[in-house]
Amino acid sequence: MSEQIIPNLQKEKIMELLKEDKRLDGRSLTEYRKIEIEKGISKNAESSARVRIGNTEVYAGVKTEIVEPYPDSPDEGTFMTTVELHPMSSDYFDIGKPGVESVELARIIDRGIRESGFIDFKKLCIKPGEKVWQIFLDIITINDDGNLLDVAGLASLIAIGNAKLPKYNKKTYELEHELSDEGIPLNKEALSFNMTIHKIGNSIVADVNSEEEQISDYRLSIAIGDHKGNPRITAIQKGRSGTISDNDMQNILSLVEKKYKEVFPEVKKYVFD
Repeated sequence: MSEQIIPNLQKEKIMELLKEDKRLDGRSLTEYRKIEIEKGISKNAESSARVRIGNTEVYAGVKTEIVEPYPDSPDEGTFMTTVELHPMSSDYFDIGKPGVESVELARIIDRGIRESGFIDFKKLCIKPGEKVWQIFLDIITINDDGNLLDVAGLASLIAIGNAKLPKYNKKTYELEHELSDEGIPLNKEALSFNMTIHKIGNSIVADVNSEEEQISDYRLSIAIGDHKGNPRITAIQKGRSGTISDNDMQNILSLVEKKYKEVFPEVKKYVFD
């Protein structure tokens, strides 16, 4: 990945606006950009989704196959997440094998889904010790204008929530070339989605664009779900070198709780409707 550089004059302008609770695109510091969703964009995947937040756009798709389980979990299915930061989505993404950024993004999304309990891995078992379903989640960036983590996370949830397993012939032990009516076994009450908050100067900012992201001191990605009407943190990941103070953490958690109440009902509709 190439180094990103932002002109000092642009940086100073962004910082001055943030001090006044303003941004270049007219939003407040905690306001998200417009969300656009399209499902079923690939005829070859078990499920797929396109999510666009502002000008940031991501595709996510789900594929499945039957494999041997891992020795330490013989009665559980498996889950694998990959991310391709495609060069067409940003001048700063390079062609070649996955870099640190794509691996980190994949791990954050994977952990948020896995640790929430959203997927019931035991119900993905066909025959303990021999056959289980493996879920592949593939993410491709189409355009990066900041906050890829949240956009990719939402696309992933929609793809998983709408996926159908292929038909499996229990007599021949083979997959048939059509989808069944059976979805991936999910615990819908455990749905958890990612919210990434940045600290820029003295400001706490949600849904950053690419220029804001470049001058961020640090980011905190929090996977959050519902617990009897209250927010439940299922995973958390810090990025960049800035230090989080106690006061910053309290402000971030308060913001996440507030945005959760606004966004969570909409996320459920995107994933399950």
